[in-house]
Amino acid sequence: MFSPLERQWLLEEMGEGPPSRYMEVCGTHTVAIARSGLKKVLPPTVRLISGPGCPVCVTDQQDIDTAIALAHEKGVLLATFGDMARVPGTNGSLAQAKAEGADVRILYSPFEALRLANENPGREAVFLSVGFETTAPLIAAVVKEAARLERRNLSFLILHKLLPPVMKALLGDLPAMAGSDPSLPATRGRPSLDGFLMPGHVCAILGVEPFRFLGERYRLPGVVAGFEADDILLALWMLQRQRRQGRAEMEIAYRRAVREEGNRTAQHLMEEVFQPVEACWRGIGTVPHSGLALRQAYSAYDARIRFPLQVEPAPDPPGCACGEVLRGLLSPPQCPLFGRACTPQSPVGPCMVSSEGSCAASYRYERICR
Repeated sequence: MFSPLERQWLLEEMGEGPPSRYMEVCGTHTVAIARSGLKKVLPPTVRLISGPGCPVCVTDQQDIDTAIALAHEKGVLLATFGDMARVPGTNGSLAQAKAEGADVRILYSPFEALRLANENPGREAVFLSVGFETTAPLIAAVVKEAARLERRNLSFLILHKLLPPVMKALLGDLPAMAGSDPSLPATRGRPSLDGFLMPGHVCAILGVEPFRFLGERYRLPGVVAGFEADDILLALWMLQRQRRQGRAEMEIAYRRAVREEGNRTAQHLMEEVFQPVEACWRGIGTVPHSGLALRQAYSAYDARIRFPLQVEPAPDPPGCACGEVLRGLLSPPQCPLFGRACTPQSPVGPCMVSSEGSCAASYRYERICR
């Protein structure tokens, strides 16, 4: 996208701006930033902070335990995407449940859940559905197709999260994470931020209107970025330009994929199948209107109704700082378990499991061997 001279000019321009702390709220951005080594070339005036941009990472411990309990139910075939299988619950993971005899299947497309239900008519197939607004329309399409086909042995454990409400929560005065280990550094309050690197995938669905509150209420700029290093560099330059000019607006640096209004078809599909509900986020707590649930018309496909399991709330693993990392209060290396007890091969928390987790990205691409 840019020549070496153009990149150098952008970096020099950014260096002339005020000292700034920008949060990315997209796990794909987190990985792209770490893999490209972008932090190493940014001027000292610009600091990047990872937020709750990984849907696997923000899934609450109680929800993980519910999925594991479902997998152990007699006659249940539980399907999910790959990263979820390795996330540690209170007592094991879905991968361990599979090793103990539970029927856990890894899928690459949620439409495969329809095939599994069709091929196993005597079994109850449950699809564990995790993601942000990016994947919710696709899941909505699968739910609609299941209803059209009257596939009665298929249900969905919906754990989707919505980004605008949790960004509002992040900018409020949140208390420390309930159940945090006392050995962790004190992390009360909210992260000090000067703007947001906005998620290209989510904004391709929602557009920018749901995020205008950042400038209107908090006087914080936001720029929608693509996923190449040059895309991110351009977005950061635009953020610095806004700060120099005293503006706090939503801008798009990813026009090849994102429109102001987003994808109306996808939005209508989500609204038809889902309704907003409160949801519990790891490290953040319960946030109103930040989750999705199936509407009454599709309640026959709700796994929580079909399998009314009672799973007790559970704290995060002792010493794990995933909650503080997701809130932008700690960087991954500041967790006492990072690179020691917690590695991608032996993860303690979900931020080290997911391919989009900030701890996994930091370990793979930014870690200095000790």
